[in-house]
Amino acid sequence: MTVPRPAGRGRMKLAARCRVATEAPAFGMAVFCVILLNAALMGVETYSGLAAEYQRLLHTAEQCCLALFSLEMLLRVGAFADRPKAFFRDPWNLFDLAVVTSAFVPFVRENTTLLRLLRLARVLRTARFLPHLRILLIAVGRSLPGTASFLFVGGLVLYVYAMVGWVCFAESDPGHYGSVGRAMLTLFLLTTLDGLTDAVRAGLQISRLSIVYYASYALLASFVLVNVLIGVVLNSLDEAREIEDAANRDRKQPGPPPAAGPDGDVRDRIATARRALDEIEASLPAPDGRPSRHLETSPSGS
Repeated sequence: MTVPRPAGRGRMKLAARCRVATEAPAFGMAVFCVILLNAALMGVETYSGLAAEYQRLLHTAEQCCLALFSLEMLLRVGAFADRPKAFFRDPWNLFDLAVVTSAFVPFVRENTTLLRLLRLARVLRTARFLPHLRILLIAVGRSLPGTASFLFVGGLVLYVYAMVGWVCFAESDPGHYGSVGRAMLTLFLLTTLDGLTDAVRAGLQISRLSIVYYASYALLASFVLVNVLIGVVLNSLDEAREIEDAANRDRKQPGPPPAAGPDGDVRDRIATARRALDEIEASLPAPDGRPSRHLETSPSGS
């Protein structure tokens, strides 16, 4: 009984060739240069004189960039011809596919504003070719939950101090503490410690206890909370490095995810070995019709 192969020989051969092309350093450098060219074209279009004078040239260059991006995506999709589901498990593949294919959507293609925003999103694709920038973007995404908690605590501290400031300084300084909204805006600007000296001097003219108010706020908002935010970002940066390292290990060992159970693991190993044999067989030259060496009979001695 013949065990069905996970992918046809044609798809295996196509995936092997596309994978060789997409993993080549020259391919990544070429795509990176096209992304930078696309960004430079967007910058030139902001100058009305140059945009009017070289309108046809800029349009042709933009169409060439779009064609190259489309060719890149076809090669990347072809590299996953033997395992299509793995293509959609990579967030960067989904992002690239959405950015490139959206330029062909009729409504988006006819809307100049949306089209420019999508062209601007292509610049973010540089993170795919810059590992350190990719780690930073992953860290920003991982830090969003912690940042939300930080903003809630910071807003609570800001509101409490704004109410205390309104009670203490509303009559003497209505321009800064006349309402809770003005007080929150004043304290928010003081978070950077810019203008804190003038605020302390104005507060001392009202009451000597104002030094306790401003000192405690500066200590809590500008030092404690900011250090907490830095800790959240650093923790997310460590997690992003671990995620990137795991992704790099998965790229070096391509293949379908292991099935559950010992039988599934054995079948996965067999499928991986068969895939490797198919790639080796596809890379061999065509046979010339002569029998294989191991089939030839050795001459008998006379």
